[in-house]
Amino acid sequence: MNEMTVLSSDIRNHDQDWTDLQRAVALLEAPTLTARMASIVGVPLEFAVNRLPVSVSKRMHGAVQAALSKATQTALWSMDNVPNKAASTRWHKLAAATSGAVGGAFGFTALFIELPVSTTIMMRAVADVARSEGFDLTEMSTRQACLEVFALGGNSPSDDASETGYYLARGFTTDVMRHLSAELAGRIVAGRDLTLGVAPKEAGKLLAKLVEKVAARFGVVVTEKFAAQAVPILGAAAGATLNTMFTDYYQDMARGHFIVRRLERKYGEAAVHLAYTQLSGRLLG
Repeated sequence: MNEMTVLSSDIRNHDQDWTDLQRAVALLEAPTLTARMASIVGVPLEFAVNRLPVSVSKRMHGAVQAALSKATQTALWSMDNVPNKAASTRWHKLAAATSGAVGGAFGFTALFIELPVSTTIMMRAVADVARSEGFDLTEMSTRQACLEVFALGGNSPSDDASETGYYLARGFTTDVMRHLSAELAGRIVAGRDLTLGVAPKEAGKLLAKLVEKVAARFGVVVTEKFAAQAVPILGAAAGATLNTMFTDYYQDMARGHFIVRRLERKYGEAAVHLAYTQLSGRLLG
């Protein structure tokens, strides 16, 4: 029996950890945000996206990147750093619904104003979950992990459609950080704790670059959300509903993500990956 199997078995011998991992798998492998939005709007989101004005589509990437960058700076550094404090999930959903209703009621101009607000609310919701799972918000690795959550909601246009699943999406940010760390520090970097020993100035550059890469993926679902809110018969109600759905979705992704990371600290990455794969029914090489 190899080491991975032995370690994986150890997780099963701890009822609470095994239950937590099962919960994480259920959350992370649930239907995509795109599928959920399409069920509310009642039309294919691709059709809705194609109806967006060209001027709006051109502005989307820059707006999403700016919103995500501001959210990272504002949300993560403004929260009290109290690991294991229970997350306030309802408050964040209410705040998101309110901002979404405003964006939906006043059209595209308001949507671009609302985007930084709603993204900051969602980032706070993600950080709140990270804190509740025992993570230190002052650590660079925690901030990186919070950004990783926003890469879990959608693929970039260049992705192979068959490449789905939590570990594949997470691998995207791991590869980005590995290359950026090596580029900035002039060294080869391996493993997931890619920010250990990185100077504060370099850490800021890493986060900025990671925001840029994650924005390309997050922007896919944000564009779909904009298109859904633009459906004339929906308006403010759609804005509130979709923002609540967005926040709920990323809270779920964050919960699953930080459960996995917490268990990885206890059992090792390889053991948790194997157990996750067995639970999800996927054979990831």
